[in-house]
Amino acid sequence: MKNVIILLSIAIMTISCSGNKGIKADLVIINGKVFTVDRDKPLAEAVAVRGDTIIAVGSVREISSMIVKGKTKVIDAAGRLVIPGFNDAHVHFRPLDPDYIELRYTTDPAVITRKVKDQVARSKPGQLIEGGHWEHEMFSDRKWPSKELIDAVSPDNPVVLSRADGHSVLVNSYVLKKSGITKDTPDPFGGEIQKDPVTGEPTGILKESAEGLIKTGEVKTDRTPEEEAARLKEGYMLALKEAAEYGVTSVQIPGSADFSAYEKLQSEGLLTARIDIGKALTGDIELLRQYDGLRQKYPPEGNWIRFGYLKAFIDGTIGSGTALMFEPFSDNPSTSGLAMMPYEEFEQMVTRADSMGFQIGVHSIGDKGNNWTLNAFEKARSINGSRDSRHRDEHSQTLQPSDIPRFEQLGVIASMQPTHCITDKRFCEKRIGSERSRGAYAWRSILNAGGRIAFGTDYQVEPLNPMEGLYAAVTRKDRLGEKGDGWFPGEKLSMEEAIELYTLGSAYAQFMEYRKGMIKPGYLADIVITDSDLLSIPEDQIMKTKVDYTITGGQVVYQRY
Repeated sequence: MKNVIILLSIAIMTISCSGNKGIKADLVIINGKVFTVDRDKPLAEAVAVRGDTIIAVGSVREISSMIVKGKTKVIDAAGRLVIPGFNDAHVHFRPLDPDYIELRYTTDPAVITRKVKDQVARSKPGQLIEGGHWEHEMFSDRKWPSKELIDAVSPDNPVVLSRADGHSVLVNSYVLKKSGITKDTPDPFGGEIQKDPVTGEPTGILKESAEGLIKTGEVKTDRTPEEEAARLKEGYMLALKEAAEYGVTSVQIPGSADFSAYEKLQSEGLLTARIDIGKALTGDIELLRQYDGLRQKYPPEGNWIRFGYLKAFIDGTIGSGTALMFEPFSDNPSTSGLAMMPYEEFEQMVTRADSMGFQIGVHSIGDKGNNWTLNAFEKARSINGSRDSRHRDEHSQTLQPSDIPRFEQLGVIASMQPTHCITDKRFCEKRIGSERSRGAYAWRSILNAGGRIAFGTDYQVEPLNPMEGLYAAVTRKDRLGEKGDGWFPGEKLSMEEAIELYTLGSAYAQFMEYRKGMIKPGYLADIVITDSDLLSIPEDQIMKTKVDYTITGGQVVYQRY
């Protein structure tokens, strides 16, 4: 609370002296359409920055007085839209592997065969072949792929190809043999080994916890440790470059990542996005104490590398047919999905971590999965007392109407990824029917009930580009466009709301709403300039919008031309 008061005092002092012509800026943006996300002053023409902080927001005349010729960098926005930097509240941000087989948007399974064959030709026997982001609902036959698709072209290499949601994988017979997975292998708790209904043999599809059975017998590469380190650094730089090109200035990683790697990048002046790193939720008190040490080392007062929240999984996904539902799936009545652990164990884990003051996020997709998550948060509050915990329901994908008001009542944040809506709507009603689909991606209903939402992408499950998320939020239509008002259009948002959830909403989810997420004096200078006015362009132009400038901490980290 003390830090918040100090920050507010700085902001107030900065505002009060913003008219002082003696104030000089390191960077100014003029002639822009500045959408500040500050409801007290939503629009402006110009912004001034000193160091890493915004010092003034106002008219061109006001801000121009802060320019020092030869010292102040001036960006003429020339009427373009200026908004806060995008803050991805749920992103699996990791180094990019140049050998990873990208299968996103594949419609012909034969493409998978060809790409695996090409990568095998570049690899030595026994070397692991990895790839992913395939979505069988996009295949022409909409059928799950099987090991036969890749066996013939990979007899001597382990192949592991993840589905787009990351909750199912396709492996070849080489991997099945190395892993000892046969027709007699039982499903592990919370997982499924998909088997041929006629022969009983594994098809090569492993769901949820069954992925943990995988053994590849991988042969290491011939690269030296120095070459491996250089390759890893290149992967980090490629990921940061992609984020900067899309205007992403902050990322919140819901699982493990390497703190030291980002520290090294920061020490070298190469870190261009702010990083929150979480850990896995656990019931192990000793491990929780280790997490507390990390929390002290990377405290919430920091602005660059911070300890995030503890993440758990309660269920799977709609696409893989593993989301935990109250009633059976419409297209597969034999299952109501999978729980990742018994509820009692889950509740105990949540309650213990809450008692130590940790923020908790839970992957929750099905209506029962979301209900369990809210129940556990409510139980923790009843035992440990109420506090500003800002626990997070990660995805909040399918909700019962009775659970929607509980987000506001419990102070739980719905951490949602709008592109999931336009990806999953292709098969959602087939999986769970029209009535239950009304509770899917219920952004408007949550906001109307007083709940808080933070937007992100779930990259690499979905593309990192925020423009796709903004398009999804305001249209609820297929990426290729379609007639009508969109899928359950009553849940659509305005563009202003969507941008706010992607900036200030995400900052609130990480307890940073007093210093990030708005273009306002005293706030961190994380700013994006786009080539099109997102607030007025037709919906079919939203995903074509490009970022012209990305500014993080007052530094231009990306310029398109």
